[in-house]
Amino acid sequence: MRTTLRTGTTVRTRRTRRTRTPRTTGAVIAAVTAGALVLTGCGGDDKDEPGKGGDGSTESAATVELPRLNGEKIEVAAVWTGPEQENFKKVLSEFEKRTGATVTFVPAQDPIINFLGSKIAGGDPPDVAMLPQVGAITQAVEKNWAKPVGAEVQAQLDKNYSDGWKELGAVGGKQYGVYFKAANKSLVWYNNAVFENAGASEPKTWDEFMDTAQTIYDSGVTPVSVAGADGWTLTDWFENIYLSQAGPEKYDQLAKHEIKWTDASVKEALTTLGELFGKKDFIAGGQSGALQTEFPNSVTQTFTGGDQPKAGMVFEGDFVAVNVSADTEAKIGTDAKLFPFPAVGGEAPVVTGGDAAVALKDSKGAQALLTFLASPDAAEIWAKAGGFLSPNKSLDQAAYPNDVVREIAKALIDSGDDFRFDMSDQAPQAFGGTPGKGEWKALQDFLKNPKDVAGTQQRLESDAAKAYKN
Repeated sequence: MRTTLRTGTTVRTRRTRRTRTPRTTGAVIAAVTAGALVLTGCGGDDKDEPGKGGDGSTESAATVELPRLNGEKIEVAAVWTGPEQENFKKVLSEFEKRTGATVTFVPAQDPIINFLGSKIAGGDPPDVAMLPQVGAITQAVEKNWAKPVGAEVQAQLDKNYSDGWKELGAVGGKQYGVYFKAANKSLVWYNNAVFENAGASEPKTWDEFMDTAQTIYDSGVTPVSVAGADGWTLTDWFENIYLSQAGPEKYDQLAKHEIKWTDASVKEALTTLGELFGKKDFIAGGQSGALQTEFPNSVTQTFTGGDQPKAGMVFEGDFVAVNVSADTEAKIGTDAKLFPFPAVGGEAPVVTGGDAAVALKDSKGAQALLTFLASPDAAEIWAKAGGFLSPNKSLDQAAYPNDVVREIAKALIDSGDDFRFDMSDQAPQAFGGTPGKGEWKALQDFLKNPKDVAGTQQRLESDAAKAYKN
C-alpha cells in the first residue's frame, strides 16, 4: 500500500528548540495523513566549473556566488556518523570545489555543547558547528561562542526559508543559525514481506498498532525493533504518544516545564507506552536486548534476514531511509514501507527535529560555508544521496530519490511556519540531551521496568526541576 502524505490540521502554539530553552511560537511540521496533527540538522582552479558535483556528476546550475578561499582551512563539527557523515562530506566537497578552501569534518560527541566547550577552552574551536538543538544555539550565544550571520547568509535565508525556520536560528533578534537538515520523527517503517506474510495492514490508531503487532507475532516474527541504547529514540516514542494523547497545549506546557512530569497526562502517556514496552515478546531481544540496540542496528535488523528478520517494524524519522539504503538490500517503497505514527488520541502526531549551522569564528570561510548551506545548491547534494529533508523552500523536490521522500519533503515545505520541534530538544541539555542522564536515562529505566510509571514520573520531575531551575 502506498502511503500518501499531505498537510493536515494546523495547530498554532509555542515553538522552541533542542537543548533547549523554549523561545518563539509556532507548531511542528506537516502531517503525514489527512487530519493529522501538525507539529513539529568560484571553484578550485580556473578550470573547475560550478555546477559540477564533487564526484564529477553534473549538478544543477549554481544559484549562489561564493568567494575565492584558496588556502583557507575550515573545520566543521557535527555529531553525524556513518552514512549521514559521508553524505555531509559530499556537500563539503562541493564547497571546496567551488571556493578552493580545504574543509575538515570534525566528529563530535553528544552533547555537542560539551564537546565544543572543551574545544573552545583548549583554544581550538571549529569554524562552524552543526547544532541539533534549539537550546544549543541559545547556549552558544549566551556563552559568546556563536557569531551572527553576515549579509550574504541573511540574503540566502530571506530568499529560501520561511520566517519560522529563520526564527528558530535567531536569538535576541539576531540571526545565528542556518537550518540545513530537518527531520520528520513520526514515522513507522515496516518490512513489507513480513506484513504480507502475516496478512497485516497499516494501522491508523494505537489500538490497531498493537493488534498489528500481535498479528506479526502470531506469524512468527518479533513485531518491533526498539533502539533503547540510544535514549533519544525513547523520548521520541514518548513525545509522539504524549502529543497525540494530551494535545498540543499540554505538549507545550510540559516542554517548558509549566506543568510537572508528575501530571496525570504524563502518567497516561507512560501507561500507553508501557503497553508495548511491557510485552517482552513484542520487542526484538526483549527489554534487555533493546537496551543494547543502537539506532542503526534497530533499522538493519528490521530489513535484513529475508522474510524472517529480527523485527517487522521500527519507529523513527525519515532518516531511517539512509540506513536502509546504505546497510541493507531493501528497496524503499517496495521492501521498506512506512506509515504515520498511529493516533493515540484524536489525531496522529507529527514531531520534527533539525540541525543548524552556526559560525564559531569570525572568518570569511565560516560565513561563506553558511551562505552555501543556506542555498538550494547544498541541499540538492544531500537530497539526491537520500536520508535527508531540507527546510529550504527553493530546493527542487525532484532532487529527492523517490516519491516517498518527495511527499514527506513536500509536506514539510507546505506547512510553512506551522511546525513544532521535538520536546526533549526544547529542554535544557542536562535534562533532554545528555546520554545517561535526565530524560534519556529515565526512559531507559522505564523500558527496563515499564510497570514503574509512578517512579519514572518522579525521576523525570526531579531531574527536570534541577535542569529548568524552577
